Amino acid sequence: MRELRIHGRGGQGSVTAAELIAVAAFEGGVYSQAFPAFGVERRGAPVQAFVRFSDEKIRLRSQVYEPDYIIVQDSTLIRDVDVFRGMKEGGIAIVNTEKSIAATVPEGVKLIALDATRIALEILGVPITNTTLMGAFAAATGEIELPALEKALRARFPGSLGEKNVKAAVHAYNLVRGEA
Repeated sequence: MRELRIHGRGGQGSVTAAELIAVAAFEGGVYSQAFPAFGVERRGAPVQAFVRFSDEKIRLRSQVYEPDYIIVQDSTLIRDVDVFRGMKEGGIAIVNTEKSIAATVPEGVKLIALDATRIALEILGVPITNTTLMGAFAAATGEIELPALEKALRARFPGSLGEKNVKAAVHAYNLVRGEA
């Protein structure tokens, strides 16, 4: 079983990202599970969402404490929350930032830093980075296939909004793969 923990702020789409990543993984033929962890927080408060991937049925229902992967939607969370807590050696951290943060990443964790906010603003017209970071996740980990992600995005966001979200995800995917 592989596990993903998503760190974001309320209103950034962390829960939606987890759900859509799980849907794309399931489309790709693996068992998946997505769920959030938040209480009465309001927009802007730190939130977490989790995804599990497995070739076998998933029976575990706890939060993800030792993730293989993390996505950080807002790099300011790094100073407020221990986003790298429990990261497995050889894990992958995908962080939305335009700054150098390599010094904050634990040894043995691969960092993929990209300015998802800029991409989202250019393509979507709003600084909502979740779909952009989903594309980066697909490219970095191989846990979800790009066509399955595109299908999940189009189902969730019909019409032109869906196409813009697909475009943002594909752009990030290509950046991470070195094809943009």
